[in-house]
Amino acid sequence: MANITSHMVKELREQTGAGMMDCKGALTETGGDMQAAVDWLRKKGLAKAAKKAGRVAAEGLIGIATSGKRGVVVEVNAETDFVARNDLFQGLVKMIADIGLSVGANVEKIMKAKAGTQTIAEAISTTIAKIGENMTLRRAAELSVRNGAIGSYVHNSVSDGLGKIGVLVSLESAGKAVELSALGRLIAMHVAATSPQAIDAASLDPAVIQREKDVLADKFRAQGKPENVIEKIVESGLKTFYKEVCLLDQPYIHDPDKNVAQALKEAESKVGAPIRVTGYVRYALGEGIEKQPSDFAAEVAAAAQSS
Repeated sequence: MANITSHMVKELREQTGAGMMDCKGALTETGGDMQAAVDWLRKKGLAKAAKKAGRVAAEGLIGIATSGKRGVVVEVNAETDFVARNDLFQGLVKMIADIGLSVGANVEKIMKAKAGTQTIAEAISTTIAKIGENMTLRRAAELSVRNGAIGSYVHNSVSDGLGKIGVLVSLESAGKAVELSALGRLIAMHVAATSPQAIDAASLDPAVIQREKDVLADKFRAQGKPENVIEKIVESGLKTFYKEVCLLDQPYIHDPDKNVAQALKEAESKVGAPIRVTGYVRYALGEGIEKQPSDFAAEVAAAAQSS
């Protein structure tokens, strides 16, 4: 039997909003499988669809650099949040993002690229020696357009282009560049706030759609609904699901009375040409990295004893 820890129960509660005992029961029933536990709760009607969320633990900064019709986003991790306020570390992340624009968003290429007399790998090592914390370039991504603009937004910004969440959005259009860039920033802000899983239903992972269908069908099958009714309920439920996870179907945060697709259509008259979202990248600091919870008081006490 899997060891169900209080940390696992807490994480499941944060993802689903279900009660503590329900979360513990779900984890017990599913052998500690977090995703299966979410589905178990939903089938029991005890939780809403959990947002796509990783276990955030790592510190550091997200950095963004844009130039013309290209944009790059990078994540550089460190051990503590204090480092994010360090000018030397901020300069390092900016330099890494700028190098990404030159050589492309490939971590290996970025690490080997030169910035002045040093490679990025050497610059990271030098910064580690000066600050005294381990640091890593975890990932990088880029977007570009042939015609149009790259919109960008950084949330919880500590400096220009640096923060805890970074978003790039690519808009293909023959319209006015200035207007497109401004619109791109608004869409990037929306992505930062809502964290969509795909641009539209057609680009969603088929496995994700099938899983949602199964959860909905099993939930209403357990309630004794006939199969022909279940089929209609699932179809309606999927439309609601798409509004939650597909960018173009989501209520636009700047004007919730319309969805993002409608907002883009309205903007076309101002831009002077059709607009199409061709891609987006959303980096949240530390997403998908698990770190064991620490007891700060115990760490301080241990440090005092060893000194």
